[in-house]
Amino acid sequence: MKTTFSNINNIAYEGPKSKNQLAFKHYNADEIVAGKTMREHLRFAVVYWHTFRGTGSDPFGAGTMQRPWDDGSNSISNAQNRARVAFEFISKLGAPYYCWHDRDVAPEGKNLKETNQNFDAVAKVLKEEQKRTGVKLLWGTTNAFSHPRFVHGASTSCNADVFAFAACQVKKAMEVTHELGGEGYTFWGGREGYMTLLNTDMKREQEHLAKFLHLAVAHKKAIGFKGQFYIEPKPKEPTKHQYDSDAAACLNFLREFDLLPHFKLNIETNHATLAGHTMQHELEVAGAANALGSIDANTGDELLGWDTDQFPTSIYLTTYTMLSVLKYGGFKTGGVNFDAKVRRESFEPIDLFYAHIGGMDAFARGLKIAAAIRKDGRLAEFVKNRYASWDSGIGAKIEAGKSSFNDLETYMLKKGEAAGSSSGRQEYLENLINEFI
Repeated sequence: MKTTFSNINNIAYEGPKSKNQLAFKHYNADEIVAGKTMREHLRFAVVYWHTFRGTGSDPFGAGTMQRPWDDGSNSISNAQNRARVAFEFISKLGAPYYCWHDRDVAPEGKNLKETNQNFDAVAKVLKEEQKRTGVKLLWGTTNAFSHPRFVHGASTSCNADVFAFAACQVKKAMEVTHELGGEGYTFWGGREGYMTLLNTDMKREQEHLAKFLHLAVAHKKAIGFKGQFYIEPKPKEPTKHQYDSDAAACLNFLREFDLLPHFKLNIETNHATLAGHTMQHELEVAGAANALGSIDANTGDELLGWDTDQFPTSIYLTTYTMLSVLKYGGFKTGGVNFDAKVRRESFEPIDLFYAHIGGMDAFARGLKIAAAIRKDGRLAEFVKNRYASWDSGIGAKIEAGKSSFNDLETYMLKKGEAAGSSSGRQEYLENLINEFI
């Protein structure tokens, strides 16, 4: 078989003292951490869109990426060749999973029928490559935002024909995901929102979005797809406001329209930043609702107000992320999906390896540190003690629903004043985290 990365060996674990930039310093896939291997904990996935379709273009300049395997055409043969290159990269990297949008892997045709045929032709190669390499599909998703037909949204479009077209597109992508053994399917409403409320019936649009998702649930059952459905929150860009704006908004929407039993959340770091939250905040919101499913691993530049999708290298970020992931039982069907792109200035193919190796090592360190913090127990004990007044007495009665306002008034009239609170000790806790980092 012809190879593209013939000058690069399979990426191996060489340990923290290695100076080899094409080796893992911390990600040792078979190392046991907190009862499972790193591979099982982290479930790394490579994205098809940024990694194999990104050009490096921006609003001020053309693409810069050197991708010698891509002839720049929309031909099926080019798409199939790209798929083979993708699996060579993923398998040499040692990532067990990948993710795609439908339009990443296969070009649109002149009509829906031809587009579906194109998708089938490339999906055949994807299936062959999955079998050859053992790399699996973490989840599939649909690009219902790039084409001009989606100018006003997809399921929330003011045009019913666009809703119908998007439904056909999701139907096909779900079926291909199922055929490829995908472990989930993600919905990201790239244009499911508005630019101005002056031309928007928000109530009607959200009701249409809910109808669309119920149709997807019904089709999932019809085809026997057992994978997990995810919603991915993002507050803005490309719209001014998106209906999936953050984890809390998504959960409220899912509860309002009786969809929560069918969905979990796919949380992305850069989207959390754009929503004015930390990644840890979004993970805690999702986890508390038993809706934490998967994560898109990246980071944003805090000095820039848009989705920069940089590779995660902050050990604090990965530690806090894994503290929450471990707290809520770890990944079941989801994983750590690198929805990240190399910088426009990092245009050589080898930079794809450097970027993913760095992200995987950063998460390996975050996993080990988070596991050590949990094993140490001091952080958990501090939080437990901080809420000790709720574990007995009046606190326990309130939580059990056994106290009325009258009961609480009687209690406080007798006591006279609330007991003094203890210090939150934020600096102490930050120092504690630093002990492990």
